[in-house]
Amino acid sequence: MNTATRSSISARAGASVEHMTITPNILYFGTPVVLLSTENANGSFNLAPMSSAWALGQTVVLGVGVEGQTAHNLRHRHDLVINLPAPAQWPAVERLAPLTGRTPVPAGKRDAFRFEPDKFAAAGLRAEPSEVVRPPRVAECPIQLEARVTRVQPDVSGAFLIVEAHVLKVHADPRIVVPGSQHVDPATWSPLIYNFRHYFGLGTELGHSFRSQTAGEAMARY
Repeated sequence: MNTATRSSISARAGASVEHMTITPNILYFGTPVVLLSTENANGSFNLAPMSSAWALGQTVVLGVGVEGQTAHNLRHRHDLVINLPAPAQWPAVERLAPLTGRTPVPAGKRDAFRFEPDKFAAAGLRAEPSEVVRPPRVAECPIQLEARVTRVQPDVSGAFLIVEAHVLKVHADPRIVVPGSQHVDPATWSPLIYNFRHYFGLGTELGHSFRSQTAGEAMARY
């Protein structure tokens, strides 16, 4: 989709249109990507990308697949770090995407995922110690939220866990903080956005997930 086409769609966004009914496989309609670091039973640490996270005050609500290592860890060990990567870090996120910390690999993941015990190394990211929780922070992420789980419950389908985590400490790259304040500067901070399995910043597309079903179509439009 070229700039003129995008501008045309934006111009029509407020106009009355006749909508069509569709049945998309997923509903990631522009959500932030986070990297969750959690503690494994043996004291090592898992790192997993996810795109179902939203904040309410000092609570972050997370949606995690019930079969994954992250869900297993958060049921038993409640410390975690919610790391927010910048748009330029999407390749590191995508390197994590086909990996799982579960062994054996759950049946529902065996066709597309492989076991990886050292997710930090696999992603090319560096772990740095947290201050109030056990799992490490991702050093390269501009925003890092040390948190502790307060509630875990299944979603209505049983395929996901809804995790509520209370944020205990926020770390931010000084370059994205308004000088002399406690505020993140939205003019200098851009989250990495997952938009129907494609990666975006607050601008043009940066790349696509290995699970995208529209990658070929998207490339043909550019």
